[in-house]
Amino acid sequence: MAKIIAFANQKGGVGKTTSAVNITASLGILGKKVLICDLDPQGNATSGFGINKKNIKNSSYEVLIGFAPAESAVLKTEFENIWIIPSNINLAGAEFDLYEMENREYRLKNAIESIKDDYDYIVIDCPPSLGMLTVNALACADGVIIPMQCEYYALEGLGMLMNTTSKIKKLYNPALEITGIVLTMFSGRLVLTMQVVNELKRFYADKLFATPISRNVKLSEAPGFGMPVYYHDKYCKGAREYMDVAKELATRI
Repeated sequence: MAKIIAFANQKGGVGKTTSAVNITASLGILGKKVLICDLDPQGNATSGFGINKKNIKNSSYEVLIGFAPAESAVLKTEFENIWIIPSNINLAGAEFDLYEMENREYRLKNAIESIKDDYDYIVIDCPPSLGMLTVNALACADGVIIPMQCEYYALEGLGMLMNTTSKIKKLYNPALEITGIVLTMFSGRLVLTMQVVNELKRFYADKLFATPISRNVKLSEAPGFGMPVYYHDKYCKGAREYMDVAKELATRI
């Protein structure tokens, strides 16, 4: 049965989707069968794996609302051991639709139950908010990974996300745990960066992944080619760092 990992942070622009895409790809390279579910209406994880959002028949929206079974939405990507439930702009309406449904917090959990045994990992890329889409992701996840930048606003956002995760655990998913915190856009030369890292080590030392993700041009370029960074340039620093995080993740969950 697959381990389900949600990538969540209500703050945008922190490298959440970049981390979800590249850790997913790295797990595939390591021989794990991985399904990534794009639960963000922007669909960046979808395009990040080279899927044309305009040509999608069934997306995560149809799966959540119950218009299509999860199996019918799964697409095989061209990358090793990676499948995807894609997303497009239709998902933007799901927040409103879900509020009128019974068991709205468990729509995703119930939908993917039939395919959990087909994969080693199911990765969920959440939107940058704490709405019903993220609640659905956390209600079915075994663990949550929090990508965050080394800045003080990110520290404030981390506290909010920790509180939300705690509430979801209490109300909907007793099995939910914080799998880890991935530091993104890291620059060890900046005093502010190291101050934030020291704060994180004080309170979340056991949750921090050992390898931070540096600012890297190749990481920014890869989505434009519709591929994870490993397939764009597997020798670049970003590809090596995400591979290290994926190896550590495989030992955690």
